[in-house]
Amino acid sequence: MTVYVALLRAINVGGAGKLQMSELKAICEALGFADVTTYIQSGNVLFRSDDAEADVERQLDEALGKTLGKRPGVMLRSREELDTIVANVPFPHAKPSYLLVSFLPHAAPGDALDRMVAPDGEEAVLAGREVYVHYPIGSGKSKLKLPALKPGTSRNLNTVRKLAELAAALEDR
Repeated sequence: MTVYVALLRAINVGGAGKLQMSELKAICEALGFADVTTYIQSGNVLFRSDDAEADVERQLDEALGKTLGKRPGVMLRSREELDTIVANVPFPHAKPSYLLVSFLPHAAPGDALDRMVAPDGEEAVLAGREVYVHYPIGSGKSKLKLPALKPGTSRNLNTVRKLAELAAALEDR
């Protein structure tokens, strides 16, 4: 069975998309996913499935849509993909909490950074279905405008590292 990490968009952020992690776990188990575990309250869930990535993503997004009233958006990654994301961080000296990885449903177009407005010295790098963004003053204070990030969901590097670690442990079971 493949180990998947699902990163949900707009869950428990700013009063929107309220979802208890116990409910998220129950939804995943009802879909037939195995060894389901959640990590923190922002919509991260790990599990095993024999189904193809696109099928898992669609099933979970549809089930969440029924619960939440609209589909939140599910970005699914394998353990190997998370390992690669962590290994290829383009800003090695950035504080992990000031470096966000934005997970996108599809690869951003090559010109996605052309419309970036970075008044606080933010830097971004495209990497397939991810965009790494370094926020020198922190993402909460930043005035960054980057339309390419809108369909995705972001996690700081500490969270991505922990998800990769949890995925590896799940795979080793």
